[in-house]
Amino acid sequence: MRQLFTVLLLTLRPVIAHGDPSLLINAQVRTPSLLTDIRYAGSNNFIGRPVVGYEAPLCLLSEAASVALGRAQERAQSHGLSLLMYDCYRPQRAVNDFVDWVSGTGPEPTKPAYYPSLERSSLIELGYIASQSGHSRASTVDLTLVDSATGQPLDMGTPWDFFDPMSHTESDEVDRGARDNRFLLREIMTASGFRPYYAEWWHFTLVDEPYPGTYFDIVIDQ
Repeated sequence: MRQLFTVLLLTLRPVIAHGDPSLLINAQVRTPSLLTDIRYAGSNNFIGRPVVGYEAPLCLLSEAASVALGRAQERAQSHGLSLLMYDCYRPQRAVNDFVDWVSGTGPEPTKPAYYPSLERSSLIELGYIASQSGHSRASTVDLTLVDSATGQPLDMGTPWDFFDPMSHTESDEVDRGARDNRFLLREIMTASGFRPYYAEWWHFTLVDEPYPGTYFDIVIDQ
């Protein structure tokens, strides 16, 4: 029985893969009309600097997720909108960087914009940051909708990566217009094969993701 338990444990343990960059597709090459603002490649994020592993502002995904995202973009365009990508594949080393940052000290210039009601040291305990992320499986995206006529993102009630219950998709703390925009994004993404995450209006994972047990650690570069 002990041997069986050990085998099961090893089978269920996530795999950290440093492997083949060709498994990751540049979604913007497949769907050129996609808009991108890969925040972790710059300083406009909760850490306030480029995150380890983001050496280029690219939206990389599995082949299957890239195809599904193209379908979502077509649906968005039918509403006069476009998808704007904030994050796609995320290397495991970037997740490790988040965890290390939580335990750090010093000034917190990003606190008012990203976690105004929380202490940095509580972000893991409260579930906002974890030691692994679905993004590292290369089939999860963070995104919003942009009005194609004006180039302006739709009002979603909170910024992306805002660590607060207001970011829950169905939060009644945001106005009706913002909730309707969240629901439209959810409708577009679920119709294209993604499932939402209730606590983050911007976060979606491909239902039939091809690497459900693999957490890649391939650096994002040119």
